[in-house]
Amino acid sequence: MKKIIIFGSIVVLIFVALIVVSNINQAQKAAGNPFGKDRLHPATIELIDDPNYQNVILPDELEKKLVDEEAVTVYFYSSDCPYCKEATPRLVPLAEENGINLVQYNLREFEEGWDQYNLDSTPTIIHFENGAEEGRIVSAVPDEEFQQFFDEYVLSE
Repeated sequence: MKKIIIFGSIVVLIFVALIVVSNINQAQKAAGNPFGKDRLHPATIELIDDPNYQNVILPDELEKKLVDEEAVTVYFYSSDCPYCKEATPRLVPLAEENGINLVQYNLREFEEGWDQYNLDSTPTIIHFENGAEEGRIVSAVPDEEFQQFFDEYVLSE
């Protein structure tokens, strides 16, 4: 019986040690992240150094832009969304080619954005003018449709 208790204690200690090491590892990866959070979803951690995901906007920053009635084009994505991962490498360079400051709002980290901006799926791009939604495009559409959206809502200013 003693052997079972000792063996069980060792197994529990190993699991506790693994949990502690895992938490420390995640905290180190999340340190200094642009999201201003201590803990990040693992899919977000994977994208931290990806050059296509560097123009992050935080919820408070976006809200301030809308209150100040600034024109802003927002790419709402989720770091674990396969459609976003397919669209982003096409979309970000296209926005840059057009001189568009496409800010990126991560819905995996800031889930309140789903309700606040009436979102049903990702990826979604919304262009705001004077604090109000001017236009939106949903899904990983072909590049031509992204360009049409930019031409109609963003570049026509």
